[in-house]
Amino acid sequence: MFKIKSSFNYVISILFIFCVLNSLSIYAKTSKQLLPVSVQLWSVKAALKADFDGTLSSIADMGFQGVEFAGDFGPYKNNPSALKDKLAKLNLVASSAHIGFGSLTDDTLADTLLFYKTLGVSILFVPWDERAWQPQGITSLTEQLTQVNEIAQRYAMHIGFHNHNKEFNQFQNATYWDAIAGNTPNTLPLQLDIGWVHYAGKDPEYFIKKYPGRTLATHLKVRTHPNDSLSPILGENDYPWQKIIKTLIVDGATQWLVVEQEEYPNGLTPMQSVAKSKVNLDKILAKMGE
Repeated sequence: MFKIKSSFNYVISILFIFCVLNSLSIYAKTSKQLLPVSVQLWSVKAALKADFDGTLSSIADMGFQGVEFAGDFGPYKNNPSALKDKLAKLNLVASSAHIGFGSLTDDTLADTLLFYKTLGVSILFVPWDERAWQPQGITSLTEQLTQVNEIAQRYAMHIGFHNHNKEFNQFQNATYWDAIAGNTPNTLPLQLDIGWVHYAGKDPEYFIKKYPGRTLATHLKVRTHPNDSLSPILGENDYPWQKIIKTLIVDGATQWLVVEQEEYPNGLTPMQSVAKSKVNLDKILAKMGE
């Protein structure tokens, strides 16, 4: 009887150890496959202006791991070190930032890079420039991007470009996005905005694969056309998010998924819309980790 009981306990112990090891293996596999999630603060710009610290706290409570800045630093605009500390207390980091060329001139570039480096940002993206879809302007844009990115690399930083829809207009048997990517070095990151790519009627996976290793951060969002019945909330349409995210991981060398909310359903505030998109994205990432 004693031998039977001992054998039974032994089997139970082995099964317990197996379950623990299996769980750890699944966790390790999941943590390698999934990416941290940030939010573009432009999504909640009104709330940020009304209560900067409170909004950051709410974002942390939603489970975000980072924030992408868009020029508003609230009471910390002259103190990036204090802002970094504030984020750390909330278990947040500055994943990246959007910045215009006005802050990247010969007179401002060094100070700009120092500010963001102190904040903990290593990747900056120019979010908008009309030269990006003009035949007369595209060359000067790519030259300027190349120049500022080369300087940023001296600070162990990078400066790249973010798309809207017009970058996917036809240009020289391809698109303006191809012209931007093809006339800048591979060290220049490209922030592909999935919502605007879909809006332009293009396939985001095609461009991620065409320029591998350059989509270091990507915007996940839905951009709707008038009367197309799409929901602007992530996960409420038939977008193949799992497939897109897998392509970002495998081909894009993506470091951050960035939720951006530019449209808000009736009855939901920007903060509520962001929270709903985050919940749905968490479900998508959880399925990918199974």
